[in-house]
Amino acid sequence: MAGQSNAMDRELALELVRVTERAAVAAARLRGRGDEKAADQAAVDAMRRELNALDIAGTVVIGEGERDEAPMLYIGETVGTGKGPKVDIALDPLEGTTITAKCMPNALAVIAMAEAGSLLHAPDVYMDKIAIGGNYRKDLVDLDAPAADNINALAEAKGVPVAEITACILDRPRHGALIEAVRATGAAIQLIGDGDVAGVINTTDPDDTGIDIYMGIGGAPEGVLAAAALRCIGGQMQGRLVTSNAEQKERAKKMGIEDFDRKYTMQEMASGDVMFAATGVTDGSMLSGVKTRGNTIYTETVVMRSSTGTTRWIKAKHTHTTKFQ
Repeated sequence: MAGQSNAMDRELALELVRVTERAAVAAARLRGRGDEKAADQAAVDAMRRELNALDIAGTVVIGEGERDEAPMLYIGETVGTGKGPKVDIALDPLEGTTITAKCMPNALAVIAMAEAGSLLHAPDVYMDKIAIGGNYRKDLVDLDAPAADNINALAEAKGVPVAEITACILDRPRHGALIEAVRATGAAIQLIGDGDVAGVINTTDPDDTGIDIYMGIGGAPEGVLAAAALRCIGGQMQGRLVTSNAEQKERAKKMGIEDFDRKYTMQEMASGDVMFAATGVTDGSMLSGVKTRGNTIYTETVVMRSSTGTTRWIKAKHTHTTKFQ
């Protein structure tokens, strides 16, 4: 963070791991129970406790709604001891409430942190998104281009037939036309029920994940979190807020958003020195979920930092499980 030593920065990055670990373990206790709200609440409570123990002056700019000041981590909530650097925080204590309730893959506890003023202050609305991994020319794909153009451009850049491209899209009725357009190119589609932060991140390692491009409309908070991750690990992303009524537009205006047609780049959604951490709740293509063996808890976390380009994969064994109570 600005004005802080590198040692402090590294320490803060590792503190973020503890924040997501605690949230993931809390949520994991409710996997497969069919209660989305209870799982989400458990993750929120654990994440808030850990954040409030950090020596930061943090403000939640991407949270779980602007008005629900309790019990969720709401937009505008201040966290931390107030003694450290001023930071913006984007978070989703449980990214994938439905898939956790059903014990399906790719649920995560997620957080991003950057200097104050570095993360897009977006309301809890939808966002139209497109994302690919790194090592491509700038602006290879474009949110406003037809789906076929983006698929064909990506295939050409990769030097593969279109049939070897796979797009990740949320399985929603609103994506009917998009799905039809992508399939018409000959490309494959991996439909997901939830968890579009993981869907975007998966584009950065298509050899392992099988995902080359993310397309479609999902949550704006998840869009900013995904942009923060791509800033650290490399990739391209564009997004545009989708507001459906006057109330949503008014909420956005209160957060400083005036141009509702604006196409945000990855750098506009997450600038400065960004840190990102995610811990698996359920097993997924990116991270293993929480495992409990007797009195021992196992977690897997990825933590990234944009200024150093460092990505660390942390497999942890927690034997003092009272810390998670």
